Amino acid sequence: MTLRALLAGLLLALTCTRVAASDLRWSLPRDAPPAQVDTALQALGTELLQSATLTDAQRCHALLATGRYAEARAMIEKLRATLAAAGDGAAAQRWMPMLLASTGARDAEAYSRAFHSAFAGLDDVAAVQADAALALPPAAVQAQLTQALAAQADAATVPQSAALELVRLQAVLRAQTLAAALAPALLDAEQQRRFVIDSGLRIPVAEGVVLSAQLARPRSASAPLPTAMLFTIYTDPPKNRLKMLLAAAHGYAGIVVDARGKGQGTGTIAPYEHDGVDANAAIDWVSRQPWSDGRVAMYGGSYEGFTAWAAARHHHPALKTIVPYVAAIPGQGLPMENNVFLSANYGWAFYVANGPMLDTDTYGQQDRWSQLPGRWYASGRPYRQIDQIDGTPNPWLQRWLAHPAYDGYWQAMVPYAEDFRDIRIPVLTITGYYDDGQISALQYFTDHMRYRPDADHVLLIGPYDHGGAQAASKPMQLRGYTVDPVAQFDTPALTFQWLDHVLRGAPRPALLADQVNFQLMGSNTWGHAATLDAAAGGHRTYYLSTAAEGDHHPLQEQRPTPGTLRQTVDLADRTEVRHGYYPFPIVAAGDEPDTALTFLSEPFPAPMDLIGRFSGDLKVRINKRDMDFTVTVYELLPDGRRMQLSYYVGRASHVRDPTTRQLLVPGRWTDLPFDRTRMVARRVGAGSRLLVKVDVLKDAMHQVNHGTGRDVSDESAADAGEPLQVDWHSDSTLSIPLRPALPG
Repeated sequence: MTLRALLAGLLLALTCTRVAASDLRWSLPRDAPPAQVDTALQALGTELLQSATLTDAQRCHALLATGRYAEARAMIEKLRATLAAAGDGAAAQRWMPMLLASTGARDAEAYSRAFHSAFAGLDDVAAVQADAALALPPAAVQAQLTQALAAQADAATVPQSAALELVRLQAVLRAQTLAAALAPALLDAEQQRRFVIDSGLRIPVAEGVVLSAQLARPRSASAPLPTAMLFTIYTDPPKNRLKMLLAAAHGYAGIVVDARGKGQGTGTIAPYEHDGVDANAAIDWVSRQPWSDGRVAMYGGSYEGFTAWAAARHHHPALKTIVPYVAAIPGQGLPMENNVFLSANYGWAFYVANGPMLDTDTYGQQDRWSQLPGRWYASGRPYRQIDQIDGTPNPWLQRWLAHPAYDGYWQAMVPYAEDFRDIRIPVLTITGYYDDGQISALQYFTDHMRYRPDADHVLLIGPYDHGGAQAASKPMQLRGYTVDPVAQFDTPALTFQWLDHVLRGAPRPALLADQVNFQLMGSNTWGHAATLDAAAGGHRTYYLSTAAEGDHHPLQEQRPTPGTLRQTVDLADRTEVRHGYYPFPIVAAGDEPDTALTFLSEPFPAPMDLIGRFSGDLKVRINKRDMDFTVTVYELLPDGRRMQLSYYVGRASHVRDPTTRQLLVPGRWTDLPFDRTRMVARRVGAGSRLLVKVDVLKDAMHQVNHGTGRDVSDESAADAGEPLQVDWHSDSTLSIPLRPALPG
């Protein structure tokens, strides 16, 4: 195990350590004035410091909260040194606001001296990482502290875990408030000292269309540089400035280009539709600038990962590599998945398309967006009318609903089918087992390898969600799952290591030891393989037996006695919500009966490695022309806890082909082969079982498919007719990528 892994394990253990279980004295009335809050938190910090079991980080927070700055500074410097030695420079620099606060400087002159002293020893990368920490606004921390205080209002004691969080938030808030007041001018001057910055670039890409961009280059550069380019619809100048500065700090010309109609650019905002053409034109423009050596790399997460692929479709010779994280495929992940439209991100179109900047006010109306799906579902109205229920037209949703198949509209946005054959540049794909967009990221990888088997395309995947896969540091707890310490890595740092490898001949990053690189959950190890099939090491076929064993049915490898299981679903009944497949939490206290048919394997006598994506072939008979369904795979641990591994959600009429709808014949047995599921890598322990749930999809977060055969967006509860009857045949199978656990 590497030094970094050992230190990560130590830090995880320290972070999870808590003081003794007794509660602490506490007295703070609701709506207490700020001075009284400060006094109460200082007393709480003093009491916490009496414990010998605090971690170094916890002790730092308590020391800052109590004003013991010299002791706090010494401990912060120790923490930063430990993190830097572990190779986690981004985490080390996140302590910069508290390091400056620990000097006791409270006026501009003293803060300036502390700032320059701290930055004097930083290289460009560390300086930009520190810039990012100091630029964080304190409002979000203030809101968290206010909420945490309200939870303990009028209490006589406070649990020690809550006390630690209160003191942490107080320390962070003080440091960020000080930075917000005194650091901006210092940060700007420091950035100007290190980099040549141009925030007003204009890039012509089409007749009458000009894109805005901002560029940074290291002042130390004496020759043209390769360019690291982000192409984004998320126009947030301060955040994007830090991204381009980080690229410049790694020795590149860092440029962030705003999509059509965004920022100071011209043209009509059109999510997804012009990004490939526009990004290709931007690459051409960049490659001809005097500060460019003619080579461009694209990178970024989610939408920015999509734009990298959209550009790659056009094969510009200057584009030398792409590094997409959690990259979206429009029409495959959002706004629909396997031809089922989702409401999870309904408000997103307003966020990005309401104007040249991000519409945070509208997107921040959390109650509005969280309540809308339920209001629509209860109404029974067609999905196409959901914006009428909201009260604000959503023209982009309506545009997307006009394309319920993965047709030419969607196919033109990214490489499709044979398009992948001509993508010869190296690619690094990064995603997570619990990334909502993983289905898209994996589709890019599998399609590229299908159409170009010799592609230099590397996959990195681990226990991350959509945000974690893009972040410098991954959370140690993810929705109830304790992440293995070895899973930690810095995504931006790895990106520039990859760019150095491709563009400058540096060694390939050690973590990318093969084409498929996966963190095997539960083993605290990484696995590496030449292909997804090699990573899986084989598949086992399981049948969905109809025999009854209590409240479940056997999931067995032997062909069962022929039989059927019937589900009857009243699609007009909007008081019912069926089995929820979404992995929240990932690890639950146990399994509870729900509407799904449940299948349970025998306990495994020895540990097994489940690596890859499951697939299936369900044999069904229904009394309608279509349905939407889910299949969810869990590990049922010996202690009764349930861990979600993977899932499938899709439309029966599109299960064979997302581009062409093939309606079912009522009353006729039909095979539904499916494989567009999510990858996972998990060491399943001895005594654990596989738990599979199969159900009709019917809830507020998706269209409701009433089975008429018409466009599902136009169906209402009035079209439900007689209840849906589904017969599931015992010949239905699942293929699970399982093999005995390898030693070590």
